[in-house]
Amino acid sequence: MNDDVGRAPEDGDLVAAAGKIPVPDAVAEAVRTLLRWAGDDPAREGLRDTPQRVARAWKEYCAGYGEDPGVHLARVFEEVGGYDEIVLLRDIPFQSHCEHHMAPIIGKAHIAYLPRDHVVGISKLARVLHGFARRLQVQERLTAEVADCIWNGLKPQGVAVVIEASHACMTARGVRTPGVSMVTSRMMGVFRDDERSRKEVLALMGLK
Repeated sequence: MNDDVGRAPEDGDLVAAAGKIPVPDAVAEAVRTLLRWAGDDPAREGLRDTPQRVARAWKEYCAGYGEDPGVHLARVFEEVGGYDEIVLLRDIPFQSHCEHHMAPIIGKAHIAYLPRDHVVGISKLARVLHGFARRLQVQERLTAEVADCIWNGLKPQGVAVVIEASHACMTARGVRTPGVSMVTSRMMGVFRDDERSRKEVLALMGLK
């Protein structure tokens, strides 16, 4: 039996797949058109292979469109020795791209949940984040999608997601204000309804 059947793609799989796919002529020509419009010559030596590289890079950046992040939550564990406190994965680095300028969004996320009767492998929380981040995004929606996925997939007592990120569409263009981070959060269940639980999870995240 093939153990890969039904398995969600790993990071290495995404890189390998993106590097092997053929690039349609129309996609490569679109990149050449952009290079010309920016003022450069796509025929010069340093740019000859750039259209293929850019196309494959974007296939990797947007690999999340080809997966269902919820699949990472399918396998749970009930033998947890009676553990019924907060589970937190803190400072998860991620990269996404904003849907308005296709500029990088680089940041970190804190993801927590309060189990009801089972837990999930801790790395799966990061995989849920990456599954949604590898799409064109706005940070507010990314935060909500991650929280909703965990809430629906694990049916816990509570979910808390806080994301802090820097947006190149603001730091590298437009207002050009580096060093600024955006913070978004979504609280569900007990973390939304109970102030003491909310303060506890925020303190564990290192936030006030």
